[in-house]
Amino acid sequence: MRSYEATVRIDASPEEVWRDLVDVGSWRDWDSGVDRVEGRVALGEQLTLYATMIRSRPFTVTVTELRPREVMRWRGGLPLGLAVIERTYQLDAQDDGGTVLTVREDQTGPLAWVTERATPDLNPSFRQFCAGVKARAEGRARASG
Repeated sequence: MRSYEATVRIDASPEEVWRDLVDVGSWRDWDSGVDRVEGRVALGEQLTLYATMIRSRPFTVTVTELRPREVMRWRGGLPLGLAVIERTYQLDAQDDGGTVLTVREDQTGPLAWVTERATPDLNPSFRQFCAGVKARAEGRARASG
């Protein structure tokens, strides 16, 4: 199994952070590391991501879990579970009103080595994404506060 992960503390409520996460059409408007996302965030729906670091290979996933202000999970990979790519966006509410966001991707399955070889190190991209969400959510929180 191969995993990538980044975590950031955001001085904004889970509601504010969630708004940015599910508005995938606007990810290209801030420093998310994503050129564009096609599709809509809804349980069972497909999304296609075009990441700046691997523009030549869009990544298609299915939304498998949505718990507003808590978690969004996507799954992709090879047919029949031969290689499974699962990405999780986890929000943890903090006692002071802030949020800890963790973005994690796990690559598993008997042919996971195929996706591992084709995938660059995603940790820098995940850190960039987290920093972008932080700047956007905190900026909006400051403007409304």
